[in-house]
Amino acid sequence: MIAEQEVYKIGTITRTHGVKGEVSLSFTDDVWDRADADYLVLRIDGILVPFFMEEYRFRSDTTALVKFQDYDSADAAKELCGCDVYFPHALTPAPEEEDEYSWRYFTGFRVVDEQAGELGEITYVDDSTQNVLFHVGEHLIPAVESFITHVDHQARVITMQLPEGLLDL
Repeated sequence: MIAEQEVYKIGTITRTHGVKGEVSLSFTDDVWDRADADYLVLRIDGILVPFFMEEYRFRSDTTALVKFQDYDSADAAKELCGCDVYFPHALTPAPEEEDEYSWRYFTGFRVVDEQAGELGEITYVDDSTQNVLFHVGEHLIPAVESFITHVDHQARVITMQLPEGLLDL
């Protein structure tokens, strides 16, 4: 069984497309394309289930058409509509250059402050505004490069030096 902490949300299946079982995936991260992954994880009835892709093609910067194995008609694919789509942390490629990753790459990383110690895991990255925020437990931590002192991609840990009083807000 796939555990919640092993994956992070990358999008939602919005509707069927055509009659051959394709679905429209509205995504925030095209990591499956960069990782050359064979499958995506969908939440079906509260359970995380891997779905193997036969093919996919991009319609825009935020939409792709995906054909999953064993879904060969619009009626069959209809049951996937509304499902959230996730990607496994284990398959997420480490960036080749520091500038290549998005802030969402850090979902699932543990945050350690040099003064306060371990703060918890980044459960969500809010990049809907100009000021990107890491959701770590009850804390909202600004994702500011100058606060980050070290990133261990292998151990999935970000070490930060947060301004005094920030965690008291």
